[in-house]
Amino acid sequence: MKTGVSRRNVLGKLGAAFAGIMTATAAKTAKAAVQKVFVSSGAPKGYDPTKHKWLMAIDINKCIGCGLCVEACKKENNVPEGPFFRTWIERYVIPKPKPGSFTTRTEAIVDSPNGGMHGFPEPPVPVGEIEQSFFVPKLCNLCEHSPCVQVCPVGATFDTPDGAVLIDPNYCIGCGFCIQACPYGCRFLNPVTKTAEKCTLCYHRITRGLKPACVEVCPSEARIFGDLKNPVPDDPIKKFYENNRVQVLKPHLGTEPRVSYAGMDKEVR
Repeated sequence: MKTGVSRRNVLGKLGAAFAGIMTATAAKTAKAAVQKVFVSSGAPKGYDPTKHKWLMAIDINKCIGCGLCVEACKKENNVPEGPFFRTWIERYVIPKPKPGSFTTRTEAIVDSPNGGMHGFPEPPVPVGEIEQSFFVPKLCNLCEHSPCVQVCPVGATFDTPDGAVLIDPNYCIGCGFCIQACPYGCRFLNPVTKTAEKCTLCYHRITRGLKPACVEVCPSEARIFGDLKNPVPDDPIKKFYENNRVQVLKPHLGTEPRVSYAGMDKEVR
């Protein structure tokens, strides 16, 4: 997705950051503070993150590309209008090989108009020429080894014990390092707050016993969410892992994403 941050902007902001915005001592102090206290996590008082382990899963075979999840996310999290999304849907259309060609599979055509928020128009090729098509919801991958956490110079991006990766806007300096480091294109610079933003699993909701907004509105139950440390009867997450061949995006990067997919074609990237 569009991040709104160029390498030139990143370098300019970093120069300002390290030239005068803060000293190394201040940065170190800020990072320590964020790591110890969820200053702006949105969790209620008394919430213990060590007693939970949140997990998101996506069943591609069930996604119908309706875009309700994208719209719900925008409204729930006050995501700015325009090309800014905490979650979005991509459509993959694989045309049939041309008659007489020696290839058995053509390259996928991928689109995501307005993040898929209002559904999708007619496919880019005639229906009769389509070999396969499917929709893939995307969001923060909640990496076990998050590149965004590693590069943040002030610790504004941090891991939580319950499996989330959060951004504290009180510490974020808008340098864009995390946006450039994310290999999944899941972050953007909020044009209003000038701070980095991404999916938080609706942390303000899940820490109060609610589901993420995208999971709540999904009509086909393509998004599955649960707490590994507190399973429920007929737990959907447990069933998902028992009944599917589970994969993650870009496993070769070693980030160990905690967002899992079922039914993922090799064309998905």
